[in-house]
Amino acid sequence: MSEPTDVFGILESAFAKDPDGIAILSAAPPLNYRSVHATASYLAASIRELGISPGDRIALMDRNTPAFLLWTFAASAAGAILVPLNTRLSPAEISGVLEDAAPALVVSHWMFKGVIDEATEKLPSIRRATIGPEPHGGDHPMGLPMQPSLATGFTPHRPGPDDVAHLYYTSGTTGRPKGVPLTHRNVVSHALAATTELDLASDDVWGHFAPMFHLADAWATLAITAVGGTHVFLPEFEALAALHLIEDTGVTITNLVPVMLQRMLAAKQEDGKAIDVGSLRLVMSGGAPIAPETVRSVLDLLCPEYIQTYGLTETSPYLTLAILEPRHRQLSPERQLALRSRTGRPFETVELEVLDHLGRPVVRDDHEVGEIVARGCSITPGYWNRPEETEAAFQDGWFHTGDLATIDKDGWVNIVDRKKDVIVTGGENVYSIEVENALYAHPAVLECAAFGVPSDEWGEEVRAAVVLRAGTAEPAPGEGELRDHCRSLIARYKVPRTIQLLDVLPKTGSGKIAKRLLRTV
Repeated sequence: MSEPTDVFGILESAFAKDPDGIAILSAAPPLNYRSVHATASYLAASIRELGISPGDRIALMDRNTPAFLLWTFAASAAGAILVPLNTRLSPAEISGVLEDAAPALVVSHWMFKGVIDEATEKLPSIRRATIGPEPHGGDHPMGLPMQPSLATGFTPHRPGPDDVAHLYYTSGTTGRPKGVPLTHRNVVSHALAATTELDLASDDVWGHFAPMFHLADAWATLAITAVGGTHVFLPEFEALAALHLIEDTGVTITNLVPVMLQRMLAAKQEDGKAIDVGSLRLVMSGGAPIAPETVRSVLDLLCPEYIQTYGLTETSPYLTLAILEPRHRQLSPERQLALRSRTGRPFETVELEVLDHLGRPVVRDDHEVGEIVARGCSITPGYWNRPEETEAAFQDGWFHTGDLATIDKDGWVNIVDRKKDVIVTGGENVYSIEVENALYAHPAVLECAAFGVPSDEWGEEVRAAVVLRAGTAEPAPGEGELRDHCRSLIARYKVPRTIQLLDVLPKTGSGKIAKRLLRTV
């Protein structure tokens, strides 16, 4: 059987290979691939019955549930473009996304019905459907009444590889979200490459812990299905609940944003010592650089293997993976730990370079800093309805990420900062990541962020915000102790002049720390 070329083709392939294989374990009873294929087909037929045509958009606002997976494949089978909606946005923000995407249908979990009603109040032409816990009050478990009769002789739409499959809206760390269209070629090539890069197999059980509306998790919807693996869903992330779900369902692999990973490690140490997570073979994390001490904790407390990832919505998402090669495993444990904590080497589908301010490749000495640029079959063709921003981001065929990094002789990159997050204080460049790594080395620090604020004397000064671990021994470290700790690890000019102790750090919908909000505090 030839490799699939579109999203629904991935499900068709899994169904053909093993229709009785368990696809969804978070259901009563568990669903096999025969059931998932039939349900997605019924749903796609119902979508067609509504008059939705290929290329129309279907917006979806759901928690991490089986319905999210089913709608992903059903939208493709109907030829529609899926628009996942960030469940943490306000009605006004959702309204802006819907106005830009112009969907023909908005499907929402019953918990978000009021939010969607408010968001679409001034968009009366958009049809709405609600995913309910059971058929009542007009709601349906899948959002639309599935009519098996419509599926008789159903033929899925076969999109071209460059037709848009998904339209994601960035989490807005720099302002108003913008649409990122990903084609069937983008997401399918990425999913198939991930199966080989990560040695995915039919006996893998994926834990959907990170939000499925974000590519930190959504890529696995396709990749795990491609190998006939099993999906397990945690509707809302909570660290102890995630640990228990691993124990109860035998989760073997998952991807977490750093904040979730930190909370799971803290929960394992504090309340989850007896929870058995021995089924885990691999944990991945991306969205922000990671401190080596955090990686050490992952290997000690969660599982025997960790991979640091790096990518963007625009790249489907992976650009690099820090996968140790056999030669690396001959190195000392400390050197291996340092490599696991790096950004990593290029993902299978991409070509990657690091360019200086003149557009020239930097010296591969792991010292000179430049901007990461990439090209390949998993990278978006541009931004939705934003030709000027597309032109600015793509130069000479290369996508410019805005991330600054070094690169070594083997092609492994290491991010030092976002362009916008570099702090220039007294004429010196301070990369926020090295400040954060110093703070994370303090045992009481659970989360932190370093950022620059204007200074009449220095141009900018370094500040930081910190959340301490629950149960930190009294007296809890104050600003002075944390600054002294940093001073022992980094140069004095890099030490935060002010450290705010907060109960929580502001986050984007994808779980990243929103530094732009901290700068205004």
